[in-house]
Amino acid sequence: MDQLYFNNTLLNWLTAFGIVAASMVVGRILYWLFQKIFKHSVADGTRSFGVIFIDIVEEPLSLAIILFGSWFALDVLNLNVEVRHFFNALFYILVLFNIAWFITRFFDALIERYVVPMVKASETDLDDVLLPIVRKLIKITIWSIAIIIGADNAGYNVTAMITGLGLGGLAFALAAKDTVSNLFGGFVIFSDKPFSLNDRIVIDGFEGYVREIGLRSIRLQTFDGRMVTIPNALITDSAVLNVSKEEGRRVRFIIGLTYDTPIEKMEEAKTILHQVIEAHPNTEKATVGFESFGDFSLNILFIYWIKGSKEIVATQDAVNMQILKAYNEAGIGFAFPTQSIYLEKSES
Repeated sequence: MDQLYFNNTLLNWLTAFGIVAASMVVGRILYWLFQKIFKHSVADGTRSFGVIFIDIVEEPLSLAIILFGSWFALDVLNLNVEVRHFFNALFYILVLFNIAWFITRFFDALIERYVVPMVKASETDLDDVLLPIVRKLIKITIWSIAIIIGADNAGYNVTAMITGLGLGGLAFALAAKDTVSNLFGGFVIFSDKPFSLNDRIVIDGFEGYVREIGLRSIRLQTFDGRMVTIPNALITDSAVLNVSKEEGRRVRFIIGLTYDTPIEKMEEAKTILHQVIEAHPNTEKATVGFESFGDFSLNILFIYWIKGSKEIVATQDAVNMQILKAYNEAGIGFAFPTQSIYLEKSES
């Protein structure tokens, strides 16, 4: 037992390993107590703050016991100054990272317990997108501080590291300017809400239904079933027509009647147009007038308003079918391009 191995007796080595093993056993027992006893005694399995705190502290506390046990075991050994300094710095960094781990778990648990339910209950989509980003930013900030403090304790020049990170961040920002523009466009979309999911929109020559809204782009399903990905930066710089948000649709066209149509039939034709619009529940504001003498027809201007943004095609179909049926029953003929040729017989 008195034989030296690396400047320590076998008893010293066994004592050190025994302390490490005992700390691991104690840490494991403490973890089991938290899982099986403490958690149930606090709130009987419900997600109260006490249970959440136990979930947060159980693993970092068990690791802390193992770390402090291992650090205490080093005092039993006879180590030279360089080795002891290395292990002291290593344990300092490990303890620091363990604290950072506890803090990130603490904030994440608070967000999960109190913030997430409020976000799910809200009607807006902005917080649903921002919450994961905020959670990641909190974790990155905590771990960045822990790494900087640990590097400073290890003897590295933190000022030079931060300067290098600043220059690297500038280069990264220049390379990722398009991504940043798309992210900014995503925030604009979620805050201004020019459209929502499943809205029918027209943008940059594409028309379809919005199937997905992300921080970088949106996905638009066109009428032929194709999925188009449009960057958010393009959306913020382009005019967006939201067809789904229209309060109605104005329809304007010309109805051409034959030149042999009597005046009485012209009046009847205009009356029929008014009656069709008045009879349909989804149309209003009919404007009818004898507009012009065309090359091949007597032109009646017909303007009406479709209420709402849905069933536009169905409403136009119903109106046109009713006009065709009524005109056929009234004997009113539609004009089509014709040409009359008059021949004069010359005297020879």
